[in-house]
Amino acid sequence: MMKPLLALLLLLLHLPSRNAPQVEIVDDLATYFRIGNAKEIAKHFAPSVELIIIDQEDVYNKAQSEQIIKDFFLKYPPSKSAIIHKLSNNPNYRLGILSLTTKNGKFRVTITMNVKKPANNFLITELRIEPDKE
Repeated sequence: MMKPLLALLLLLLHLPSRNAPQVEIVDDLATYFRIGNAKEIAKHFAPSVELIIIDQEDVYNKAQSEQIIKDFFLKYPPSKSAIIHKLSNNPNYRLGILSLTTKNGKFRVTITMNVKKPANNFLITELRIEPDKE
């Protein structure tokens, strides 16, 4: 009897609350980068996103941003991602820095997110993908 109750409790703890912003969004995004899933990443884009990819920089809408990330994954198929650093102690701001290994090079990915009302979700406002200098 205790195991199903414990399993239910753990499940409820991992479900996002409507009032609380997602705490582990950087972990989810690291997974989406590792598998090259532009569609899932785009679900977290703000209506306009500042994209800095290698030597291209501009502000794009959500749909354009998704296509640019999709094109990046086609050119640089990812094989591994690791979280280098994340800030998650501010209730209105998240920052994630990933190391992304692809078949055609290694990159440093910086993801900046802010809480957007009324949904109280973290949305990506800036995404930077730069060649790793290691």
